[in-house]
Amino acid sequence: MTQASLPFERSEYDARLAATHAAMERAGVDLLIVSDPSNMAWLTGYDGWSFYVHQCVVLGLADEPVWYGRMQDANGARRTVYLREENILHYPDNYVQSRERHPMDLLSRIIEDRGKGGSSIGVEMDNYYFSAACFLSLQKYLPNAAFKDATSLVNWQRAVKSPQELEYMRRAARITEVTHQRVWEKVEPGLPKNQLVAEIYDAQIRGVDGYGGDYPAIVPLLPSGADASAPHLTWDDQPFREGEGTFFELSGCYRRYHCPLSRTIFLGKPPQKFLDTEAAILEGIAAALDAAKPGNCCEDVETAWRQAIARHGLEKESRCGYPIGLSYPPDWGERTMSLRPGDRSELRPGMCFHLIPAIWQDDWGLEITESFTVTERGAETFCNYPRKLLIKD
Repeated sequence: MTQASLPFERSEYDARLAATHAAMERAGVDLLIVSDPSNMAWLTGYDGWSFYVHQCVVLGLADEPVWYGRMQDANGARRTVYLREENILHYPDNYVQSRERHPMDLLSRIIEDRGKGGSSIGVEMDNYYFSAACFLSLQKYLPNAAFKDATSLVNWQRAVKSPQELEYMRRAARITEVTHQRVWEKVEPGLPKNQLVAEIYDAQIRGVDGYGGDYPAIVPLLPSGADASAPHLTWDDQPFREGEGTFFELSGCYRRYHCPLSRTIFLGKPPQKFLDTEAAILEGIAAALDAAKPGNCCEDVETAWRQAIARHGLEKESRCGYPIGLSYPPDWGERTMSLRPGDRSELRPGMCFHLIPAIWQDDWGLEITESFTVTERGAETFCNYPRKLLIKD
C-alpha cells in the first residue's frame, strides 16, 4: 500500500492532537471516541464516503489515534491517514446493519482488552453520526466505564484556522464565485430548476484555476417566490418564472473546506419591498462585518446587524451566522459558536463564519450573505461577488 497523501503537514496534525489531548485533560476524559467525520478527518486525514456505517477515531488507546471502521473501508484509511498499520482496526461485515451485533460491541471488547475498560470515556452524544444504539452498546459492554458527553470537544479545537486551512477556504471561495456566475448566466424564465442545478454541480465540481471541486456538504438551495419564505428547500423540475425572486445558497468545496455564499436573483422588475429589504440587509451586513474584529464576541456581531435592520423596521429572530470550515454532509457549519444574543465567544484571528442575515417573510424571502475570516484588522470576506439584489429582466 502506497503512503497516504495528506492535505496537511504532519506537524499540523501533531498540533491538532496536542490541542485535543489538552482539551480532554481539562474535561477529565481519558479516552475519546470521535464519530463526526469532520473531526475524524481533522485529526487523522481520513476522507471517505463511509459515514453511513459506524466508524470512529479513538484517542487514548495508543500513542497515536486509532481508526476504527468497516473492514472494506480499512484500505481507504490506509490511503488517507498517517497512522501506523497497527492503529487501523476494523470490524467484519457481518456487523453492518445487523440486528444481532453492533460495531460498538467489538470496539468495547478492544477497549477492554487494552486495559481501558474503566476509563472516563468521552463520546459525541449530540452528533449526527453517533446513535442511541452506539451508546447503549458501549454502556452494556463497558459497565465499568464512566461516560461523559464530549460533544463539540474536537469542534472547538478547529475554531481558529491555520494558514493552510485558510488557503483551502480561499480556493473554495473561487469555486463559489464561478458557480454563482454560472447561475447568473443560465437562469431565465422557463428554465426547469433541475437543469440549472445540473449547471451548478458542473461548476462546483469542475472547480477553477486548476483546483478541482469536491462535493459540498449541503446541496444547492434555491427556493423561488413563496417557497423562498423557507430557508431550506431544494429544487424540483418546475421552471423559473418571471416576476419571482429566487435565492441561491451554495458553496464551493476544496479538500472538504467550504465557503458558502447566497445571492438573490429577481427575474423581472422587483417590487419595492425587495428593494427596501435589500437596503436594510446591505446596511446590516456592513455593520456586522465592522463589528467582527478581535476582542469582540459573537453577540456583538449580531447586535450590530439587529440594530441596523431595526432602523428599517425589520427584525430577525434566528441567528445571523455560524462558523464554517471542514465538513461533511449534512452540514457545512462547525456546530460551536453562533452569531446571536448571549453567545459571548470571543472572536480571534483565523476564525471563519458564514454571515447569513437573511430575511424570510410569510410569502417571500431575500438572502444576501457573506463568508468571512477574522483578521487582526477585522473581518475579511472570502468571496468577491456583487453584494446586492441581482435583477435580470
